[in-house]
Amino acid sequence: MPAKVQRGDRCRRVVVIAAILAAWPLAAAAHRAGDVRGRLTLLEKGSRSGDDVGAAVVWLEGGGGRRAPVQAEISTAEKAFSPHVLVLPVGSTIAFPNHDPFNHNVFSLSEEQPFDLGLYGRGEARSVKLERAGIIRVYCNVHSQMSALLLVRDGPYFTQPSGDGSFLLPAVPPGRYVLHVWHERAPEVTRPLEVPAGGLADVAIELDARGYRFKPHLNKYGQPYPQQGRRY
Repeated sequence: MPAKVQRGDRCRRVVVIAAILAAWPLAAAAHRAGDVRGRLTLLEKGSRSGDDVGAAVVWLEGGGGRRAPVQAEISTAEKAFSPHVLVLPVGSTIAFPNHDPFNHNVFSLSEEQPFDLGLYGRGEARSVKLERAGIIRVYCNVHSQMSALLLVRDGPYFTQPSGDGSFLLPAVPPGRYVLHVWHERAPEVTRPLEVPAGGLADVAIELDARGYRFKPHLNKYGQPYPQQGRRY
């Protein structure tokens, strides 16, 4: 093959490689994950802002993948669960240590994860593995005022906001999602969300708790709690 032809082929290959290298940062930028940031407000009666907006949960539906399961706990002390709301990935294990000087009976009748941990005393802890995504309402069969909520998610993008309502979903790849915002005292908000390369910084969501009405729950037998005779 003539030397001039060989040199021409080499030149063309160099030009093609240079074009690929030049386009590489642009292609990478088009697929670059970014943070999704925003702020929630919780509207109360009288147009007041709710002070428990941090008990909301924010997640994105879509994108595939899961978070690794974790070990977590909700403690019982002074006849209350703490924290009141917790969001966890599917497959996680949640423990309920008892710090009160009397017995508790933690249970849930939720379809996603019914369980009954039985009576147990101070210094003991019992746990349950969360097998399915959904909202799990947790109560104590001894004390009617005790309640907690577990939101179990099967995707990687979920969080709870700070006390001021600000939230962060880190490293979200660009694409189309459905944004969910949940609070126990407000209707769930859902809306399509397109995340560009580099993320979003100004997602604003308002939750409306003005129509909330407290409804007592039943005990693990599906009956009202006794109103008298409880010593502790």
